[in-house]
Amino acid sequence: MQLGSRAPPFDLPGVDGRNHSLASFGDKPVLVVMFSCNHCPYVVAYEERMVSIQKDFADRGAQLVAVNSNDEKSHPKDSFPEMVQRAKERGFNFPYLRDERQEVAEAYGAVCTPHVFAFDAQRTLAYRGRIDDSKDPSKVTSHDLRNALDDMLAGRRVKTPDTRPFGCSIKWFSLKP
Repeated sequence: MQLGSRAPPFDLPGVDGRNHSLASFGDKPVLVVMFSCNHCPYVVAYEERMVSIQKDFADRGAQLVAVNSNDEKSHPKDSFPEMVQRAKERGFNFPYLRDERQEVAEAYGAVCTPHVFAFDAQRTLAYRGRIDDSKDPSKVTSHDLRNALDDMLAGRRVKTPDTRPFGCSIKWFSLKP
């Protein structure tokens, strides 16, 4: 997905028992779609930061949404019931959605977990990449997503709009019978 692209639509079930669509967040000036999961050690290392970012930016109008697109047959910890449990245990303050058919991950071009895509009020892609530059929170030197959100919410062009994401690969369906 190229910078400046429009956000692909989605309509996915959330762990809160409701479906969430791109239009569900139409009143938010910034929407961050994060590809996530339960089993990846990178995502686990970032969960507190994800909750913290949502908490810190909610009053300014940013909304984070996590999407789990992993194949649950090969990775049972990424099943919907496990997602519900994980969200409760970790206190997720953002919607956690299931992309069972992997169509949303494909449309966004997600390659790993976590992988983030931040859209402005017109749902134009303004930032893509990583949350920050280290799995270890004590070694972070660049708060990439926070910086992008600050720029977007202040009406500025994102200074660094593209960073290289890192984490576990999306677990695509096997093509074997």
